[in-house]
Amino acid sequence: MKQPKLCVFNLTRQSFLSFGVTPADTHLARLKGLLGRMKLHSEEGIWLAPSQGMHTIGMLFPIDVIYLTEDNRVIHLIEHLGPFRITPIRRRCASILELPTRSIYASNTQIDDELVICSPEDLEKYSVQNKTEADHTPVHL
Repeated sequence: MKQPKLCVFNLTRQSFLSFGVTPADTHLARLKGLLGRMKLHSEEGIWLAPSQGMHTIGMLFPIDVIYLTEDNRVIHLIEHLGPFRITPIRRRCASILELPTRSIYASNTQIDDELVICSPEDLEKYSVQNKTEADHTPVHL
């Protein structure tokens, strides 16, 4: 069965990171990751959950990497991670986003920002005018 595509929105900066992130929430999906891909398109990405670290061994292109806590707070950022690299393990990390290069820069994402990862249909409730604490229910894998 095909995985649903999710949106990633930086609630702190009010900016989008992606409109097409695929969850990798099984052992096989996390193991495969982005291997076998020739490139990552601008709106694509993968959300590894659970994960505390990752590698780009066997990949053919660089990516941006965002480490997230269980409540989707950014705790570590790696911009333009090249192929054949191993990232550090972060104990507080619950999941990792792998996105196209310049995603971090373009969205101005920084440490301690809060991200929302949800379906496109649920995204409307996170807009500035509609944001309330009652509405804030991020997706957790």
